[in-house]
Order: sequence, then structure tokens, then C-alpha cells
Amino acid sequence: MSFKPLRKAVFPVGGLGTRFLPATKAMPKEMLPVVDRPLIQYAVDEAIEAGIEQMIFVTGRGKSAIEDHFDISYELEHTMSSRGKSLDVLDGTRLKPGNVAYVRQQEPMGLGHAVWCARDIVGDEPFAVLLADDFMVGQPGCLKQMVEAYNKTGGNMICAMEVAEEATDKYGIITPGARNGALTEVKGLVEKPKRGTSPSNLAVIGRYILQPDVMRVLETQEKGAGGEIQLTDAMAQMIGNQPFFGLTFDGVRYDCGDKAGFIQANIAVALSREDISPAVKEFLGTLPG
Repeated sequence: MSFKPLRKAVFPVGGLGTRFLPATKAMPKEMLPVVDRPLIQYAVDEAIEAGIEQMIFVTGRGKSAIEDHFDISYELEHTMSSRGKSLDVLDGTRLKPGNVAYVRQQEPMGLGHAVWCARDIVGDEPFAVLLADDFMVGQPGCLKQMVEAYNKTGGNMICAMEVAEEATDKYGIITPGARNGALTEVKGLVEKPKRGTSPSNLAVIGRYILQPDVMRVLETQEKGAGGEIQLTDAMAQMIGNQPFFGLTFDGVRYDCGDKAGFIQANIAVALSREDISPAVKEFLGTLPG
């Protein structure tokens, strides 16, 4: 099977982050830290691990902190060096100019529209989409698991996760076909089906590998659920024309677009860190209940 390798990844980071106000009034939600690294840093690290060469950030007004984060900070680095402090802590935050691109989403019109804004940079290549809100913890990382499967199947691939039946109305849901281990053939997709009408409990989570054809579909895509241009609706139109699979992620996903999920992610990561886990465990042991 011959197909183009995956080199590019799109990070839609133009959202307003209203669920985390007032914290996100002046700071992008993607810069909220899980312990000591912002959410977007974890997503970029995951992409690098998967072999991605070019990071494409679809930003919005007030998102300059993301660009600053992945730039060289001469004053900071000079000061740290002059004081004998290691710069290792900044590893991964300095993306080379040729490996990063920024494009502005001028209106918050949905995930599908955000992805479409990157069309000129993506060009005629397959690309990944990573949503930083979905904080994925696994070995190897989620996108690397997907790339390994994609290298065998080609086509389009989405990250799948089993969710409770009563939660299916919160996600894009897969209509499943044949299953082979963690791979499930995607026969259809429905965005946030009404409770009791879901074709399965396999939800689409914020990692995608898509062929460039989806951009042409998004070009004329009408608004869907929530009055937004939905990526799920565009992907659904490609089913049957190209291979389409869902890969069930081997790991843990934290919904960091939700306050409780964000706190859970912080606790989980803190407990996995040798430098701070003893103090955190001791503190948790003092809490009532």
C-alpha cells in the first residue's frame, strides 16, 4: 500500500475557553498548566514523538502567549545561563522557524472551520489534528499509536474511546463495522446523537489523521450541531470513499476542557512525578473523606 507519510499536525487553539473564566480572560486555555507544563506543550511533545515535522497552530485573538511559549526567550535564557541554571527545563519549547506556522481563525465558527483555516499550509498532504483539551497519557503516546496503525492502513483514522451509554450525547459517535483488535472500521459518524439513538458507545476523541480531501469538503460545509461547522460532519462524507478506521487508545484520557477533568489530570501527573509525589500523597491523606 502506497500513501504519503504523515509530516504535519494542526493544533486548533483559537477557542475562547469560556468554561475556565476568569482564568482564561487574559491567558489562552491551552496555556493552563498540568503541574509545570502547559496543555499545548504536552500535545506538541506527543506530535514530536509521533514523527511530526511541522506544527500548525490555528490561533485567535489574544493567543500570542502560545507563540511566545514556542519562541526563544533571549532575556530568560541569558539570565538563567548567567546564574548557572540549566536550560534543560526549556527543552521542547523552542520550535525552529521552519517547523512551526501560525494562522488566524478570525471567527470562532467551530472545529471544522478551524481545521479549514490551515488548508494552505497543509496543502496536498495527510495531516494530524490534536486538541490540547484532550490530555492523553499512554506509552507510547496516543498519536504515535495512531501513526503506527495508519502506516498499515492509510486513509483516515480517528482516536476512539468507549464511553458510558448515558454520555454518548456529548461526543461524536462511531457507527462501527468490522473490528480487528484495537482497530474498528468506521461505517458512519454522528455528532452528539440524542440519548438513546447512539449507534455505539465508541466516541471520537481529539486526535485525528486525515487526508487533505477533507479540506475540500469543509470548503462548502454547512453549520451543524451547535450552529458550528463540525469536523465530524465533513469526515462522515468521506466514509466509503477512503479507508476509515477508529483506533481505541491504549492509555488514559483526561478531559481538560472540564474543570474536574483538569484537576484530575494535575493530581494524576503529580502522583507520577518522583520529585513531588510524596508531598502530594501526604497532603491528599490529610483531606477529609
